Amino acid sequence: MANSIQSIYNKIMEQDRLSLEDGLFLFNEADLIELGQLANVVRRQKHPEPIVSYIIDRNINYTNYCVAKCDFCAFYADLDSPDGYVLTKEEIGQKIRETLDVGGTQILMQGGLHPKLKIDYYEDLFQYIQENFPTIRIHSLSPAEISYIAKISHLTLEDTLIRLKASGLASIPGGGAEILVDEVRKKLNAYKTKSEEWLHVMETAQKMGMKTTATMMFGHVETLEERLLHMIKIRELQDRTLGFTAFIPWTYQPENTKLGGEKTSAHDYLRTLAISRLMLDNIPNIQVSWVTMGAKIAQVGLQFGGNDFGSLMIEENVVAAAGATFRMSLDEIRRIIEDAGYEAHQRDMEYNLLN
Repeated sequence: MANSIQSIYNKIMEQDRLSLEDGLFLFNEADLIELGQLANVVRRQKHPEPIVSYIIDRNINYTNYCVAKCDFCAFYADLDSPDGYVLTKEEIGQKIRETLDVGGTQILMQGGLHPKLKIDYYEDLFQYIQENFPTIRIHSLSPAEISYIAKISHLTLEDTLIRLKASGLASIPGGGAEILVDEVRKKLNAYKTKSEEWLHVMETAQKMGMKTTATMMFGHVETLEERLLHMIKIRELQDRTLGFTAFIPWTYQPENTKLGGEKTSAHDYLRTLAISRLMLDNIPNIQVSWVTMGAKIAQVGLQFGGNDFGSLMIEENVVAAAGATFRMSLDEIRRIIEDAGYEAHQRDMEYNLLN
């Protein structure tokens, strides 16, 4: 290892936190293979057992009507669009039955910002799910959705979360984070929530005992420094709450979007994945993204700091609308993990192993 990489290695071994400047050095100067080796050292420190986990769940997009109209999104429909929909409780119930039939343990429900779906809609829906499917975990609603529900329901954020939790919401996925730098969010037309608002929703939920995940969508208009600022904001919140179970960096998909542009390279993805592992010293699990990068690059990602293979993803519509077409069976996921030299184990949202 070069001297500068050696100095960063020494900091990691001494459990000294990496700085923004360290992260920029790793992005701009570090050899990719050395970077992967360093991330793998940290991964083995946190997870010495040769295990890679995965979850069986389903993304249910209960509506695609959305007033946010983000430039990077190819999924939303305008309120007057004939392509818009709101799923019925019965349609959602059928999707949950199919999920349970293949060993699924949770549903990840996210939709658009629909001005007519107020708090009572979600309470009714979640109660229906709890009554009819008591074993399924409701891991649903992004911070942007929760903030919007509070606004149109004329409730405080705290009251909204208390009511959602009481009706069955168990945990919150990290959708809508994009890059937690407001200048970037303006360029993306992703100002549905400002950075501090996204973080505030997560912190409030975590202090209520709800676990959440964090994501980062990168490879669009952000700089490398802004990626690192995003990681540092997540890290600082985790210092206060320990509420994030995992971090999931995934690449922007440009097809059919207003923003357009090019897909991020595998080289950039692996570099960012490894740096996520090194910067986020207080988040135990880093998830690879086979949905956006494909099985082979995700498999390589297991040597670049990743310890989780994400979801079987029985259904996924949002990223697919923007051009991601990768699909995998459970047998394929397990084979790819095992071919990389690990044991494949199913988990739940809080990373308890189920088999």
